[in-house]
Parts: sequence; C-alpha cells; structure tokens
Amino acid sequence: MGAEREARACAAFYGDAGRCGPGLAALRCVRCLQQFAGSTAKRCRDKHLEEALQLARTLGEELRALGETEAQPLLRCVLAFQLEAAGSSSAFQKLEQIVTQLAVGQEAVLAQEVGTLLAGLALHKEVLSPEDLQAVCMFIEESSLGRHHWQQNMAPLLQHLAHTLGYVLQGQPAPSSAWGCLAVKACLQLFQALPKDVAPLVWSAAAKSEALQDILRLLLEVVAGKALSKDMRLLAGTALSMLLNTAPQLESGASAALALFQLTDRDAGELRVGELVVEAHSIPEADGLEKLALSRGLLTCCRADILCCQLEGSTCQACLLLDVLFPTVCALSKEQKDCHYHCFQVMVLWLRRVQENLPKLWHLRGSRLLAKDAELLQELTQLVWDNAEAPVEGVSEFIQSSFRLLLEIYHLECQHFEDQERPLYQQMLQRAVSMPWQIKARYVPLCALVPYMGSQQVLDACPTLPQQLLSCLSTNHLCPVAAELYRALVRQQCSQEQGDVQAELWAQHWLPLLSQALRSPLPILHSNAANHLLPWTLRQLPAAGTLLAAQFDGVDTAALRAWVSLLRVQRSTSGAMPLRAKAVARLQSCLRAREEGVRLAALGLLCGGPGHSLTGTEEQLLREFLPLNLNCHNSAFRQLLQAALRKVLGRLRDGALARLRGKDPVEPRGEGVGQPAQAIDFVEWLLQLCISSLTPWANYQRKKTALLLLTAILETCTDTWSPERKKGQPPRTMAMLLGHARQSGCWDFFSRPNLLALLGCLQDSTNEVSATPCPTPPPMSPFPPLLLWQIRDMASELLIRYFPAAFPETLTPALLQLAQDALSSPRVQEAEAGAVLMKTILQKSDSSTLKFLALEASTAQTLTNRSLYFAQHLLRVLQAQLATAQQNLLQGAAMAPMHGVLAALRRCLLQVPEVATCMRAAELAYGWQELLSSLVGTTRDITSLLLGALQSQQGPGAEQQEASPSFADMGNAIGSLIMLGKGQQEEEEDSVLLSEEHSLILTCCWVSVKEVGLLLGGLAELLLSSPGAEHLLPLASLQTAAAVFQEILLRCRHWGAVEGCSMGFTKFCAALLNHPDTELQAIPQTILDRGLEALSGPRSSSITRRAAGFPMLFLCIVSGENPAQARPLLTRCIQTLLALATMALPQDWDQTLDLPQVCALHVLQTLVRGAGLGTALLRHATPMVALALRGLGSPCWAMRNAAIQLFSALTTRLLGQKQSSSEGCLVEGLSLPAFLGQHPQLGTVLLAELGEAVPGGPHLRPALHAILTLLAQLQPGPDEPSGPSTHFLEPLLKLAGSPIYAVRAMAAKALIPIVPLLQRPALLLRLAQQLPAPGGVRSHNALHGHLLQMRALLAPTLGTDALPAEALHPVALQLEARGWLLGPAQRCPLVRAAFLQVLALLPASLSPGFTQSIWDAISAELGNLMPGREPVCAELQVGAAVLHQTMARFACSEAARLADSESIHTVCSLLRHPHPDVHLAVLSWVTDGKGGECEELERALRLTLLENLQSVLRDRGNKEFLRLYLEALMHLCRNCPSWSQDASQKLQGSALVCVEMLLLVMETEHPGPELLSQALCAASLLLTMGFGDKDALLVQRWCVILEACAQPAADEVLRLAAACSLQAAGTKVLQQCRGAACPWLIPVALRVINVSIHLLQDEDPDVRHEAAGFASLVQRGVGKPGGDGCIFVQGNVGLLGLLQLLLDEFGQHPETFSSLLQHLPQPDLRAIVEDLEADTPPSLYKEDEPNVFAEPAALAQQLLPFLLQLLEKAPSSALHWLQAAGPSVLRDLHYCQQRWSHESSALCWMKELGCAVLRAALAVLLVRARLVAHALRALGEEHGAVLGLGCGAQELEQELVLVQGLLAEHGLAPAPQQNTVPGELGEAHGDS
Repeated sequence: MGAEREARACAAFYGDAGRCGPGLAALRCVRCLQQFAGSTAKRCRDKHLEEALQLARTLGEELRALGETEAQPLLRCVLAFQLEAAGSSSAFQKLEQIVTQLAVGQEAVLAQEVGTLLAGLALHKEVLSPEDLQAVCMFIEESSLGRHHWQQNMAPLLQHLAHTLGYVLQGQPAPSSAWGCLAVKACLQLFQALPKDVAPLVWSAAAKSEALQDILRLLLEVVAGKALSKDMRLLAGTALSMLLNTAPQLESGASAALALFQLTDRDAGELRVGELVVEAHSIPEADGLEKLALSRGLLTCCRADILCCQLEGSTCQACLLLDVLFPTVCALSKEQKDCHYHCFQVMVLWLRRVQENLPKLWHLRGSRLLAKDAELLQELTQLVWDNAEAPVEGVSEFIQSSFRLLLEIYHLECQHFEDQERPLYQQMLQRAVSMPWQIKARYVPLCALVPYMGSQQVLDACPTLPQQLLSCLSTNHLCPVAAELYRALVRQQCSQEQGDVQAELWAQHWLPLLSQALRSPLPILHSNAANHLLPWTLRQLPAAGTLLAAQFDGVDTAALRAWVSLLRVQRSTSGAMPLRAKAVARLQSCLRAREEGVRLAALGLLCGGPGHSLTGTEEQLLREFLPLNLNCHNSAFRQLLQAALRKVLGRLRDGALARLRGKDPVEPRGEGVGQPAQAIDFVEWLLQLCISSLTPWANYQRKKTALLLLTAILETCTDTWSPERKKGQPPRTMAMLLGHARQSGCWDFFSRPNLLALLGCLQDSTNEVSATPCPTPPPMSPFPPLLLWQIRDMASELLIRYFPAAFPETLTPALLQLAQDALSSPRVQEAEAGAVLMKTILQKSDSSTLKFLALEASTAQTLTNRSLYFAQHLLRVLQAQLATAQQNLLQGAAMAPMHGVLAALRRCLLQVPEVATCMRAAELAYGWQELLSSLVGTTRDITSLLLGALQSQQGPGAEQQEASPSFADMGNAIGSLIMLGKGQQEEEEDSVLLSEEHSLILTCCWVSVKEVGLLLGGLAELLLSSPGAEHLLPLASLQTAAAVFQEILLRCRHWGAVEGCSMGFTKFCAALLNHPDTELQAIPQTILDRGLEALSGPRSSSITRRAAGFPMLFLCIVSGENPAQARPLLTRCIQTLLALATMALPQDWDQTLDLPQVCALHVLQTLVRGAGLGTALLRHATPMVALALRGLGSPCWAMRNAAIQLFSALTTRLLGQKQSSSEGCLVEGLSLPAFLGQHPQLGTVLLAELGEAVPGGPHLRPALHAILTLLAQLQPGPDEPSGPSTHFLEPLLKLAGSPIYAVRAMAAKALIPIVPLLQRPALLLRLAQQLPAPGGVRSHNALHGHLLQMRALLAPTLGTDALPAEALHPVALQLEARGWLLGPAQRCPLVRAAFLQVLALLPASLSPGFTQSIWDAISAELGNLMPGREPVCAELQVGAAVLHQTMARFACSEAARLADSESIHTVCSLLRHPHPDVHLAVLSWVTDGKGGECEELERALRLTLLENLQSVLRDRGNKEFLRLYLEALMHLCRNCPSWSQDASQKLQGSALVCVEMLLLVMETEHPGPELLSQALCAASLLLTMGFGDKDALLVQRWCVILEACAQPAADEVLRLAAACSLQAAGTKVLQQCRGAACPWLIPVALRVINVSIHLLQDEDPDVRHEAAGFASLVQRGVGKPGGDGCIFVQGNVGLLGLLQLLLDEFGQHPETFSSLLQHLPQPDLRAIVEDLEADTPPSLYKEDEPNVFAEPAALAQQLLPFLLQLLEKAPSSALHWLQAAGPSVLRDLHYCQQRWSHESSALCWMKELGCAVLRAALAVLLVRARLVAHALRALGEEHGAVLGLGCGAQELEQELVLVQGLLAEHGLAPAPQQNTVPGELGEAHGDS
C-alpha cells in the first residue's frame, strides 16, 4: 500500500491552495493513477493507466516546468506505482513511459529516486520476497535506470539472490514454486541483460564471485531435481545456458557446457564453469530430467559459435550441437517421462539450430551431414517418424516443424553440394503412403514433401488421396492436417499455371471432392469443408465458385445446403453481393427447409452482410423466419441462431448510431433503409417476440431460444458495460441511440412486464437434459457436469447483469417468501429454483430486503453488509431444519429438507462476486470467520445425522462404520425411521415398490450430502486462493471439512452423492496441496495415508462394489496435485496399490467382502479413468497392464472381475477415447509401431503372454483374449519388413489352431494391424498354400482359424485401398485348387462357411469356371433342404444354419455384382425357399441395404415380395418372419417411384385384400410395436394404389388405427410409423378427396390432418421430421411419394400450410370447425386456482405430461385466426360448440374479473406468475372468449339470448378487454393492445 500512501501525500502536496499551473497538471496525473490503483478489473485498470499516459503526454510542457523539488513528489509517486505494478508487464511498461515523459530535464532526480527505491527492496533482509523479485526482474528487463542501478550494485544483488534461492530450496514453501521460479528468473535476466558485468565474475580468477558460485551450485541443484517444479528446473537450465553465453572464449563456453552434462557422473569430483567450481557430491542424484533442462536451455539461448565450435581434445571435429546434444535429444525422445511436450520442443529446437548453422557445421565437418548412408540421417529420420504419432496434446505443431525442418536441411544440403539424387523424398513418400488413412502422422510428411516433389507426384503415388482427405474431413482430429495438405497441393498446382488453366486443373482433381463434401448429409463433413476448404479455395481461385455453383442447381436438401454455403462464403470473401429475385426465392425456400443445416446456412447468409443495415427483403425474411424457429430442439441450432442475430443487431446498432452522428452518408436514405427507425422497430419487434415466448406454458426449447435472443438484445442495445469482457462492449455514444428510441416509446427493456416475465422464468423447472441420475460413472470422466436448470440460470443472469440495481420494493417480500417456501420443498427442482431465487435476491437487494430479513429474525438492523447478513440468515434456516430432522427425519425430509438451503448457501457464497469481495474486508473478518466455522460444523452434523440414519445409527455418540451400508441395511434403517416418524409400533406391509416416505428420506439424504460436498469444496477453493481471505477457514475448520469428505466417500453408495462430493473434494484437495502452508498440505496427504492403510486391512463390508465412493477418495486427492510437478502422491499411491494387488490371496476368504487385492484393482481402475490425471498415468501403464493380465488368471472371481475392468480402462487410456459415431465422426486410430514405440516395455509384456499361449500348451491363458482385443483395436503401420510389429506375427498365426472359437476369431482381427497392406498378398498366399488337400485335415480348428485369418486380411476397411486383383490372383489359384472345402466332402459346416466367405472377398480374381462351381455347390446344398429330398447328412450338424445363411447371402451379393438375369432369378427363388434359414437370410440382406447397387435385383426382389405378399399374410404363423418380410418390402418400395406399377403388375387387384388382412392383424392379433408399425406402413403403402367408394369402411378402419398409433402415449416406433404412413396414404387421401366428389372421404381427410397436427407437436424430433414431410407433400399439391422436385419444409411452415389448406379446401364443410376445436383444451380454471391457493405440502412425485414438447396454449393462439376465418365461411358450424362452451367461458371470465379485481396475497401472486398450468388456462380462456365473441357477431346478436348466454358480442368483447387488462396488471397476460405481437397469436409452435 506504499503507492497509495505516496499518492495521498503527492495529492496533498500539489493540492495546496496556493499551487496552480504545473501543480494542477501533476495533480490530474495523480488522480488518474489513484483510479488505476483502485480498480479491480483489468480493463478498468488499463483504461485509467492509458488516460494517465495520455495526460502526461498532453501536459508534458507544463510538467517539465516543475522545479526539482516540485517534481520529486510526482516522480516518487509514479515509481511507487511502478514498483507495485511489477507483476504486470503491460502496466509496468506504460508507467515506464510516464516516467520517461516526466524525466525530461529531471534525469538526476529520477536516477536518485530509482536508486533509493531499489535499494530499499532488501534494506533490512537477506531473502527477497516474491514481490521484491518481481520488481528486480521488471526493472532489469524494462528500465534502463534499473539496469544501471544493478550494474552499480551487482555484488549485493548476487548475495541477495543466492540467499533467496537457498532459502527457497531449503524450505520448498510453495508447491507451485512461484517464489523459486522468480528467483531463477531474476538470475536469468541478470545474466542476459548484463553479460559484460557478469563475465569477469565467472571467467576471471581475480574477479571471481563467491555469491555467483553459490548461485551456480543452487541452479545445478535445481536442475538436478531438488526443486519439485518442472517449470523451475527448465528455467534454471535456461539460466545456466545464459551464464555460458558470457564466456569470452568459445572453447571455454563449450567446455563448460560439456561439464554441465556430466552432472550425473558421481565420479567427476568437481564441476567447473570458468573459475567457478562446484563439488559434484553436493549435487543431489539426478532423475533424468536434468538433461532435458540443460538441452532445452542450450538450444534455446546458447550462442551459435559455442554450439558449433570444436570441442577441446576432440580428434574428429566433434561439436556440442552434433555430438553432445543430438544423442541427448534421441535419448530423451525414448524415455517415458511425464514431459513429452518439452521433449518434442527440444527436438524441433535442435533441428532449427542445425538449419541456422549449416555453413558452420559444413565447415567443421568438411562434408555433408545428411549423406545417403549417413548414420545421422538414419537416426534423425527414425526419430522423427517415431515421434510422429505421439498422442500428446499440443505437439502437433512440433511434429509439423520437425518434418519441415528436416526436409529443408536436406534440400539445402543437396543444393549446396549439387546433389541431384535425393532418395529421402521418395522413401518418406512411400512410407507415408503405406500408412492407413486414419493415422494423423501420415499427412504431416506429405505436406512437407509437396514443395519439393510437386503435387502430381504425390497424387500419382496415392491416387485415392482426394477421397481419403474427404474421410479426414469427417474426423475432427484429422481435419486440420487434411485441410493443410489440400492447401499445399492446390497451392503448388496453381503456381505452375495461370488464368483459366488453374481453375481447370483444380477442377480435374478437386471439384468432385469439394462438391461431395458440401453436399454431404454429415454435418461435420459439410461444416469442415465449408469453413476450412471453401473460403481458401475461392480466395485463391475465384473462378472455382462458378464451377461449384453449377453442381448445386437441384432442389434436394444437399444441393440447397451446398448452394447457400457457397453463396455465404462468396459474400464473405468478395464483399456485398446483391441477391436477384430468383436467388431471393431460393433463399426463402432454404429458410423454410426441413433440414436445420440448410436453414442455418441461409440465416448465416442473411445475417452476415457487410453493410450496417438490412434491406427490406432481408428484414421481411427475418421477421418470417424467427417466430417459426423459436422452438427448435437442437441446442447447437439455438446457439448459432443467437450468434447470427447478434451480428444483425450489431449491424443495425452501428448503422443507426452512424446516421445519428451524421457519419454515414454512403447508403441511400430512402424507404427507411439504414435509418435509425428501422433498427428501433426491428429490435422492438424482436424484444416483444422474446418476452411473449417466456410464458411458463412455453416448452423448454422456446424459452431457451427466447432467453438467448434476449441476451443478444441486451448485450447489443443497452449501455451496460462489463469490465470482464474483452469484446462486445457498447459504443460510447450508445446513450444517444437509447434516448432516440425511448422518445419513440420503444426499447423499454426494463419495464414491469419484462421484469415479471423473467421472474416467472426463475421458477422454471424444465430442462432439456434427462434428469435421470447416471448409475455408473461415465468412461474417462468420473466427474460429469452437474445438471443445470438453464432457464432459471439464464433469467437470473439477465436480471442481475442488466436490470436496475434493486427489485421494486413491492416485489421483494413476495420474492423472499417464495424463495424460502421453495427452499423447503422436497423436490430437487423446486429447491434449486429457490436457491437461484435467493441468489438473485441477494444481488438485487436493498435496505428494504434487509428490513424484511431483520423483522423475520427479530434482530436489529445493525449489519452494514448484506452479503454477510444473507449468509447468516440462510445458516439460521439451515440450523433450524437440522433441528427438525434430528427430532423427526421423516417430517424434516417432507417439510424442511436441507438440500435447498445448502444449495442456496453454495450459490450465494460461491457464485456472487460481491460476497468474495466482502469476505476480504478486514472489518467483517470476525463475522465471516464465525459464520464459516459454524457452517462447517453444521455440515458435519448434517452428514453424521444423514449417513448415520441410513446405518441405523443416530446421534453423535453412535459408533460409525467406515464402510458404506448394504442396500438391505439402508432399507431396514429407513423403515425404522418411517415408523418413528409416523409414531407406529409395527412396520407396514412390505412392498416391492418404494413408498413415497422411502423416497423422501433417500432424496433428502443423498442430495443434501452431495450439496455438502460441493459447498465445502467450493469454499476451500474460493478462500484459500483469495489473498486476504485465507484466515477465514482456520486449520480446525479445514480438518473438520476433510473429515466430512472422508465420511461421505467411505459411507455413501449413491453415485449422485459420490459425484457431487468428489467434485467438491477434488477442489478441496487442490486448494490445500497448492497452498504454501505445510500444515494445510499435510491434510490430503494424511487422508491418503489413512486410505491406503484402510485398504490393506480387514473390513466389515464391501467398499468398492455398487458405486461406493471409496476409490474416489484416492482419485480426488491425486487429481488435486499440481500437474506441473512430479506428482509424488500419485506415484506413491500407484506403487502402494500395485504392491498390495500382487500379494498372495488367502486360502479361505469371505465372498461377501472385498479382498484388499480386489480393492486395490478397483482403485487403480478409478485412477485410470480419471480425466484429470491426463498422461501422468502413462508412465505406470506397463506394470498396471501386467497386473491386470495376471489378475485375469486368478482363482478368485472378484479378482478376475476387477482385472477385466482395469484392463478395459487401461485400453481406453492407452489408445485414446473413441469418438462418437452419431455425427458421422470416424474413429481415431493409433498404429501398432507407434504404440510399441511409446510403450516398448508393454510390447514385451504382451509378446511374452502371446508366446506362452501357443495351442497345445499346458493350460489355458485367461489373459489371451484381452491381449488380442487390445491388438485388434490398433491400426496397421507403415510397410516395414523388420519393424517391431513383425514379432507378433508368428504367435498370432499359431493361434489359428486354438480350440476356443473366440480366440481364433479375435486372433484373426488382431492380424490386421500387424500386417501392412503391401505385405498382405504374400501372407495370404502363404496361408492359402497351407490349406489341406482332400483327406489331409489334421485339425479342423486350425483350418477354421486359417480361413478366419484370410477373411480378416481380405475384408475391406473404411477408407483403405483394396488389394489389387493382380496381386490376389496367385491366392485365388491356390483357393481354386482347394475347392473341395466348399463341397460335402468337407463335413464341418463352419469350415465350409468360412471358406465361402473368403471366396466372396475375391470375386474379380476367381476364374469363371470356378465361380460356376461355387454356384453349383450352393444350388446342391440348398436344394437338399427342399421337402422330399434326401439330405446328404442325416444327423443334425452344428453350424449348418450358418452355412445355409452364408450361401444365401453369397448368392445375393453375387447377383448384385453380376446383375445378370440368371443369378437374379436364383436369388428370387431363394425367397420362395421353404427352409427358414434361407429366406430369412435373404430378407436380412435386403433390410441391411446391401442391394442398393443393383436396381435390377431390387426390382426383381420387390416383384417377388409383392407376388408372395398375400400368401405370406394368409399363412402368418411366424410373427418375426412376417415383420422381417414387411420390413424388407417397405425398404424396397419406400423410395422407389415405380413401385406402384410393379405392385399393380403383381398384385393384380388384390392390394386391398392385403390391406384387409393387415388391418385384421393390427386389430385382432395384438402384435408388438415393431410388427404393428411395419403392418401400418405396409397397409398405408398399399392404400396408395387406389380405393373407391366401396372401400370406405376399409379406409376408416385404417384411419382409426392411424389415430391410435399417433397418440402421445403410444410407443415411439408407432408414432414414427404413423408419420410415415401419412406421407404414403395420407397424401393419397387428400389428393383423392380434392380431385373427385367423395363426400365420405372429407371426414377422413379432416381426421388425417388432425393426426398430422398432433404429430407435428410430437416430442420426438424424428416423428416431427416425418410429419413435416407429409405437410410438404400436401402443400406441393401432387402427393406423389418420393417428393421429386419437392422442397420439404420445416414442421412449423408445414403446420401453417395445413391450416391454410383446411381453410381453403374444407372451409365450407361443417365438420372442419369442430375438428380444429379438438386442439383447444378445456381446463378447469377455478379448480386450478383453488389448488394453487390450497398451499398443500408438495409431493415428491409429480406426474409428467406424455408430451413435454407440445404447447396447447400456443397451438390455441395459432389456431385462433384460422377459426375466426372458418366462422366467416360457415358460421352455422359453431352453433353446437357455442351452446356447449359459451356458458363456461362466460363463467370463467366472471371468475377472473372477481378474482383479480382485488389484490391477492403477494406470495400467491408470485406463484401464479410462474404456474404453467394456470397461465396456459388463462391463455386458452382468452382465445375461447374471442372465439365466442366472434361467433356471436357472425351468427347475429339474437343467438346470445337464444342460447342463454345473457350477453351479446359487444358486451362480451368489452368484458374480455377488462379481464385481459386485469390479468396484464398482474403479469398473467399481455396487455389488450399487445395481443397481436408475434408469439401471442399466429406463431408456429411445431418443430423441424
């Protein structure tokens, strides 16, 4: 605080009344500096500092007029601020600039002040503090006067640095070693900045410095490992290298560097650097990391002449760079240290230094470095390749640099020595091409080779490279390297040609690739192509845009998506592109398209314009688009929608501001374009749209989108400044635009209706994520993110950030009462809502809130801080609830569970910035310390109570078990608690289902325990990392918290509670382990020691099974270690666990308890799955894999079970997490050579196990299958005949004879990564030659295994080149010679099937004669299955079904390949085959989609299925066969335009007979959902062939089934089938109804449209997707299946189209009005209000709606305009409804007027505000009332009296306005004049 004191003194000096002129200017500078020091946000500090600097420059002349005495206070003040800003380089530099401005003419005074300031750093102390060290570093680095001072005071500075570094190393006070790093950094900067002053102290005997010698010794100790911090050791290596740079002679520096590498030589005696000598025995024993530190330091900053000079005593021109550093680099790359990143960095640094110093090295060596056979070239190439596949995060750039530098060095050498033969290029190209496409390392050398070899040579070497790049674009981790290779190839091609030839050359290779990628349905592929390839291509080759546009002329989804993406990128790369009328129409179609990707692309084009305004067309399209897309189910769509709207709002805002300032004269001012009015009107419209969508009855999707858009509005169009944000701050002139808008009556963002809408959202409990707790921890992530109720959180954030500082005084009491009631709810959602409310109230509270709390607590208002008072209030509530639970836990769980208040405390204490600031206030320290100590004690009591209750142990004196209770014990304990709570003596009758009382207690216990863990962990993290707040949690409280964590994790079985506690405990341990206090560091270490001790001792219960939390205890502790250090706790933990797990098992053990060995394996598995440990576990992978493999052979079943789980976790950790295939991402691959290179010892372990598993050995090897599974997950490597993977080949080949089928099958899969692609033909030929001749079979197992291996090697893999037919021809000849294996002479059906599968993979290599023999064998075998034929083998053969199915599928595949009539006829005859195996195999082949390549075969199969359909339906004995038959028929007919002609040809009028039978199946035989769905689809498809009046009953029966399947409660597959049926028969019904006079068909058509309206609101997106297809076909007006030329529209657009169709086509029909009225709900308003006011205790269970996506109130508002128009067309159709519904509507209106005409209780009002049921009922009531009023007006006033309504239309409308006004005053409805805003009426509510 010295700077603030100096500032006050300076201000007083210049602020005297008698001073003016220069003194006033100095005072202004001081004020700015005070503002700089008083700000906490970095942006605010930078802003004030910049103002001070500008002021110093502006007032320079005035300040220079100050005299020496007058300038001294100002200089002293600025220097004091500079000293305190030493931790920020930017702030120090700006202050240095201020000092420079002030020092003109005052240099002597400034030098004196700097000297005084720096001399005072260590005036009375030997050890420099971290702050002092920061000042030393900064003044050396940035201040010339500082450097001059240290030059004059070098000796004392060195003495201080030596003492400081020695003190730090002796005590190791801080695990982060920030203090030590600063000390080393000071040494480094001193050596760097003052080399001439340091040199004599090192290299001159006369000037030798003892202090510097101590520093050298200490730096060597740091490098050797005395310091734990890896960063500190690396920095010390750099400091030592900088010290060597001071050498006056090159040889001295090189000799000293060589001496440093003898650090590990214990016999060296002494280490000498110049005249400085260090005894070798004083240096601690090194661990290998010292070589990395020294090498990195030398390569980073050592002088080039030292690195390249000849070493003393060398006779072979040896130098430091080549002969010392290179062997070290090679050794580092092979060692398994936890520093892979730095090893890669060192390798690249070495290559760069070699490249920079090539002339010197050539001169030294006198020859080439990388000659053809040079050992250096071979070693370097191997080193680069070995590291290329390293899965270490952040090394990709190093790998690319290593290849690039190697090739550049080679190229420079070849040029220098004029060598034209450059074999390295071709070798590297061949090796890269031979690697599988999935290997990322394949593309890096290809990129590096292109500039030297040319694009064409690379493409010739790998013709399939473009297609492989397409596959890479579908894989996230491969996309960057694929895009880089594409750019390199195209760039090199373009450099060879000019003009149009460039585009033609590009199109020849790349047009198909880019076109296919942009048209791809895979979002990831399309997105990567559009973002990474297309913009660069259009910038390089603008003509490519025309070529691409010609590819996207169609109206299919792919063409639209690609066209919009192309147009968007063209606009972004070339500027404004006006859209023509045709393009606008197509863009509008894209905005209405069904596919989200198309709509988003079109929106991006619309919003991404370059101008500051919207054209009229653009605004119109946006106003149409936004209401239709508010309820999209896709979260990514909503985020991108917000981003697009943010761009538009920014454009409009900036354009309007420019117009208001008069600085935008470019754009025309006509038609309102670009005028401020346009921006104001659009934002106001969007604001009303968002607010109207925040009603409680809206679904989650609509509210989430509205909140996102509202956030964008408030971010862009308000003047709220957020210091923590780097971008997106409002313009300085934003107030001008706000004032202009408010003059127009717009932009009242913080109005009461808006506030009430957001307050209603605070009570929201909807969520997009499933609330079902995860029963088991997800793989690789033991701590998944907690469930967030996003609507509440977003609304709270908007209220806090943008709305006025305090809530209106009238709302605060109601909000507080609502929050407290919600906190007492047993429902987790409601309690969480109460916590969010309480946090929001805290941040928006004022004196009235404190008064309310003071009255409630009956205490005086003496507190000065609301944060502390709020926390005290919540703690009192928590303690009261704890007292209730201690008396009666059942009552407490039902009426006052503690998890709500705990959640509120967590949010208020941890998530409110003002609370953290308040905790640091010195005057409130005692109050906070008292509160937090009491809170920790209360959480301890809560945990003991709840966990003890579940163990039947209540009270503090009860003995506690360390292990968690069994589920039976918990059930008994809860039963006893229920009896006590109810006062019963006997337990109630046992039930299979849990009672609500059981669930109440369990929920209270588990959720409260989870909240305790989250709260305590967050508190420790917050307070221990906040300067000035560490003392608030004393050691005793932290020990109590640690005991609470330990108790939860040891005694808890519920994964949700363990999960929450684990997250908190990890934060707790990290805060303690990274704190400088050794007592705090000891707490987690002690818990770890106790856990390891408990693990090895006997236990009374199982502790690791059933998701118990004991293993998580260890994971949390070791995850809290600093990853930058050596992780000693992790190492000790794993070593102890490995030792424990390898102990011998006892002879007799209790199988109900876990053995210590089993527990150790479970803990190891948890550690391996821990995502926070990263690669730190890889160094322990080999012993853990060996342990797991050994455990698989244990006689103990629990040991085997734990071992297989550990092995699975290790496999995932070693090979990497597989990516999800849901988005089309392909799986990442790691090659076997790379795997063995990273884990060489592990390869030895695996190979040893394989060698002992040879068939015929003494016993089985249980670990064998696990090893084979691991190998099978790898990818093939490059073609290396002598590579390490070849050692695995022979053991795997021998496993073909294993007696176990699973081993043979997995050994065949494991061969794939072992054998590179180019070596497979030779191995296949070898295997084929080993196949026996007739009578020569010695082992059927071996024969079967060899065939499986051949099949695996021949099977094509995704993206891999197939083996050429010529290479396989010798293999085919050998197989043809052994054709007997397919015939009956081979008695084993499995061998015959495997041989046939091998032959099926060689179709192009087999001779025609042999192919015919295969057909003959199949015909003979399947012919023997016909009835009446004598079978070749009378007895039942194992595997015969497999053989028959294989033969049938072979016949299908060959028919599809050959496409000849004979083979197709054969396949069709197989469908009529009586044997079930045969025709089921054909049907399965069809449903798998294998026949899509041959249209002739598909047509023949379709005809056959249609021809046999009637007979199959008649003989429907086998339901599974019928389902598969119908599925195959649907598969062949659904997307075929000509299927109806085929059906007419084959069914010959029997289609309706088939429909009749299908309806009979659905109506009477009660089929399962799968069969029912297929039957419905088939019947619908057959109905499209036509029906007449005589078939009316049939169509009506079909419609009844359709309606039943479309119900929300129906199975999902049935609803999907109903939607698909609409596209088939539904379109036919509407087409026939519109085209002919069919009166009986109109009601059916109305029912069909009603079904589609229901399905467009279905909660399943796939169902809505299919229903939208029906709406699209109907709007098209043709109704042809397939949708040729039809753009399928979004569901919302389709719904509007269906309603318009009803109005246009069926508006005169009397049933149309009543059919739409079915969608208007009829809620009981009075009952809803009474239930809300009853204030009954909340139940834990709440019945869910069958369809949570549907919005009945929104649909009612949307139907209203169409219903009103129907009344105009046919008013008489409403008579019946008016008579039935009119009186109830009038009663509800009168009730509303009576109920809300006077003030109700504030609490009830707030509940009404957030009650979705009530708000929906009111919205529907307003719709029904308007409908009644319009009906009365349309029918005539007299009908009101006739129907007994007692009023006419005018009176009803007046009452409606009155009621709506009353509701609007209470925030329950929009104001009467606003009921036409978008979102209230006419909005779409379906989904895409």
